[in-house]
Amino acid sequence: MGLRSSLVVSGITDNIGPAPDFDILDVDITDPANDLDNYLSGVDAMLQKIITGASTLGAAKTRIDMQTDFAQTLMDSIDKGIGRLVDVDMDEASTRLKALQTQEQLAVQALQIANSNAGNILQLFR
Repeated sequence: MGLRSSLVVSGITDNIGPAPDFDILDVDITDPANDLDNYLSGVDAMLQKIITGASTLGAAKTRIDMQTDFAQTLMDSIDKGIGRLVDVDMDEASTRLKALQTQEQLAVQALQIANSNAGNILQLFR
């Protein structure tokens, strides 16, 4: 089952003013009620709103990319740290094992010496 993501952008205002009161498909330059300058300023206002919206989205994308890079770097650092901790634990366990093996070898040698010397001591008492 996949996860759905959503992005809500709110609280954004522009300094261009209200949108024109016509749709780009409604432009009729033969209508004397709206002269060509009115249409051009309306189209310019629409273009400015598009540019403003695109720059806002671009800035949001840049912030998201920066956060993604930061999160990836953080995950890589955590992975490296865990790897180092595991290596340290393995080194410590290996050192303990070697120490126990050395103690075992010394104990075996001590028993061998004690057994061989006991025979020699018994011969002295005979």
